[in-house]
Amino acid sequence: MAKKTDERAEYLATLKQVVQANHDYHTLDKPKISDEAYDKLFKRLQELEGEHPDWIDPSSPTHRVGGAPLGKFTKHKHRVPMLSLQKAHETEEVKDFFERWAKATDDAFDVVAEPKLDGLAVELIYENGRLVMAATRGDGTTGEDVTANLRTIRSLPLVLAGKAPKLVEVRAEVIFLKKDFLRLNEELVKSGEEPFANPRNAAAGSIRQLDPKIAASRPLDLYCHGVGSYDGPEVQWQSEYFDRFDEWGLKSNPQWKRFKSPEAVFKYFEKLEADRNGLPYEIDGAVVKVNSLRVQRELGSVARSPRWAVAFKFRAQEENTILERVDFQVGRTGAITPVAHLKPVSVGGVTVSRASLHNEDIVRALDVRIGDTIVIKRAGDVIPYIQSVVVDKRPANAAEVKFPTHCPACNDKLIKHEGEVALRCPNVMCPAKIAESLKHFASKRAMNIEGLGDKWIELLLEKGLIQHFAGLYDLTPEMLMTLDRQGEKSAQKLYESIQKSKETTLARFLYALGIRFVGERTAALLAQNFGSLEAFLAADDERLRQVEEVGETVATGILEYLRDKRNLKEIERLIKKGVVPHQEKVSGNQELKGKTFVITGTLPTFSREDAENFIRANGGKVTGSVSKNTSYVVVGESPGSKFAKAKELGVTILDEAALKKLV
Repeated sequence: MAKKTDERAEYLATLKQVVQANHDYHTLDKPKISDEAYDKLFKRLQELEGEHPDWIDPSSPTHRVGGAPLGKFTKHKHRVPMLSLQKAHETEEVKDFFERWAKATDDAFDVVAEPKLDGLAVELIYENGRLVMAATRGDGTTGEDVTANLRTIRSLPLVLAGKAPKLVEVRAEVIFLKKDFLRLNEELVKSGEEPFANPRNAAAGSIRQLDPKIAASRPLDLYCHGVGSYDGPEVQWQSEYFDRFDEWGLKSNPQWKRFKSPEAVFKYFEKLEADRNGLPYEIDGAVVKVNSLRVQRELGSVARSPRWAVAFKFRAQEENTILERVDFQVGRTGAITPVAHLKPVSVGGVTVSRASLHNEDIVRALDVRIGDTIVIKRAGDVIPYIQSVVVDKRPANAAEVKFPTHCPACNDKLIKHEGEVALRCPNVMCPAKIAESLKHFASKRAMNIEGLGDKWIELLLEKGLIQHFAGLYDLTPEMLMTLDRQGEKSAQKLYESIQKSKETTLARFLYALGIRFVGERTAALLAQNFGSLEAFLAADDERLRQVEEVGETVATGILEYLRDKRNLKEIERLIKKGVVPHQEKVSGNQELKGKTFVITGTLPTFSREDAENFIRANGGKVTGSVSKNTSYVVVGESPGSKFAKAKELGVTILDEAALKKLV
């Protein structure tokens, strides 16, 4: 008993240390312990939670990796509308706002200003200090519940520090830092996917993913700037909220300032615009708000904007240059992307020499030609793109951009799928696709070949040791030792890891093949429905459409893959090398078939994954959000907002014991 008491105390102390370390690193940007020390603390926290799952606090940092994929987003109505801001592009327009504010009150001039971040507006609802809901702005009145995705953001506290109010709805902006945004786009381009045009699209695209693990894998950040509903100690000033954010452990923009004269505000605009390129995040202007909350209430709102705030927009950063040539790149999925090579030009302090033209439709819409003078702009001041063509300066010898009919890398005939704009190379063994395909094949959630990182795959291809998936299983320790910095011990370890991956599940194997539109969840559903690789390979369109969540697009992608003899040959090679994809055992009675479950809170004996596997093994479906179509909500200790939603909708609530009794 004494040992358990001691471990409980250790768990609480370790949890507190990790939470504080996260706050120091992600919110304050002032880490107080080394990465090594943090890793040890985090590992110990995981060990203690593994030994005592009943102790797990839902706000534990170990739970930021993202849960099960959501079926869809549920709607959330804001208590206080999230209004958009009126915009001004000239200082004279801002002066007009100041004059109207002065006429509305006898109070002295008093405003707060901060950078206008170009991200995704969200609302964070804390009840008694705990995060119970996070929602997008939506149309200002109704947004979408994105709690599962927002919980993955490291700088967002799941429990407020200090003396938290009974209720506070915090308004915030989800963003990407410049360096993280550029890295994300580089990874997307490498994998053959379309890069995001700007940080705002990237933030919105990440938060609106149905699979929270995608949001968890992306380094999103968040800055708080205002409050909707509030039930706590009296607050009189907008500037007070920034102080409260600090007390509660919420991140606010360090560039915010309080001003007592219009002249000081305009100087702030000038300095902020001059410094914008040196900031770690993208801004497109500054926001000014009346500081007095009383005056804010008196001014009210007009249409869909408050009268007490204005957004001053900075001028766009753009320049003219010459389009010298267009090359074509091949991504992992085979998509052909035209890349414009430009006469180098400085745009907003950054030299730009290349820009993506994305696809043929965009090239034709711009009517851009080789030799044209074009207007280059940095979207979100980061990603360069061609905004328009200066037709008056077009030279007589300007040449049209001709798209290839065959792959630039393997010379296979390119195809275009109905309803899509991208040309694609269908050759699964195309050398331009194979490196990224191999990285996907070996990844953790696919064949899970530990130690076979990107650099090793690139080296293996460079040395000619592999040419396709099956080639991995021909590698010997002696062959691996020929690689740089690969000794006998490490070579043997990597060899054993490759051999170990031969025993895999059908779901992992199907996902590893890289079939278009077949992600992890679709692969799991296909494996569950077909039961064997042989049955899957024999599938026709009608049979595929019977699988949950497989519609026309997914079925077409699968059939195109299966009709290519080269793909079937590669699968045959893998099987001959000893790869054995097996289906997980499925209960014969399927008593939960047709039932949809949502899990919330910490269960007594089941981990979240165990509970999901139990439900699926017995024919049920697990989703991440509660709706009128939910059959049951399985509730454990410290449930979240899904529990309240279930009660509101009258959905049947089960504990773990009741779940087991269903089968």
